[in-house]
Amino acid sequence: MKFDVLTLFPEMFEPLKYSIIGRAVEKELIDVNLINIRDFSKDKHKKVDDTPYGGGAGMVIRPDVVYDAYNSVKSQNCKVIYMSPQGKTLSQKKVEDFSKENHLIILCGHYEGIDQRVIDKIVDEEISIGDYVLTGGEIPAMVLIDSVSRYIEGVLKHDSIKEESFSNGLLEYPQYTRPEIFEGQSVPDILLSGHHENIEKWRKEQSLKVTKNKRPDLI
Repeated sequence: MKFDVLTLFPEMFEPLKYSIIGRAVEKELIDVNLINIRDFSKDKHKKVDDTPYGGGAGMVIRPDVVYDAYNSVKSQNCKVIYMSPQGKTLSQKKVEDFSKENHLIILCGHYEGIDQRVIDKIVDEEISIGDYVLTGGEIPAMVLIDSVSRYIEGVLKHDSIKEESFSNGLLEYPQYTRPEIFEGQSVPDILLSGHHENIEKWRKEQSLKVTKNKRPDLI
């Protein structure tokens, strides 16, 4: 899977070098390229924004610099995603659908947004990570890369994905590890029984219970 990220602040993506995503990059299971939109500015000061037509506060990113940045990485089968609070909310189903793509171009907005003309021309889908506004699209882009990468073959063990929250429409069951007794509270006896069939049944029951308590809207 190839991710090309069009951004004004490539330095913000430093966290992707670590943990599971970092290892996936090292193993060449995913490819994350950061394209600085400023590199395509024809202004000697590398200016990429201007005042909005019609007046108003803030600055708007110019369409020409975004379009040139896009043209530098586009491919025949690429899918362009614009991280925007106006987009469809990212869901597990969306994540799994995106993981089937070969090439995602992720466009990060900033300031008051991006000139609508280039959005209309190159963007296939607008995606939001929630009903709130952030200072830019970089953090949402990292959320998208992280969530999608987990479904790329080899990044995680298959069982890790199969039983996690939202994978079967429910939240995940509680997890326990050593020590067996912590602050007077013991690990549930069923998990110490070694009876795999009963453990699986218990986990399904707990998953349903957790979902009813925390996210009844999923049932």
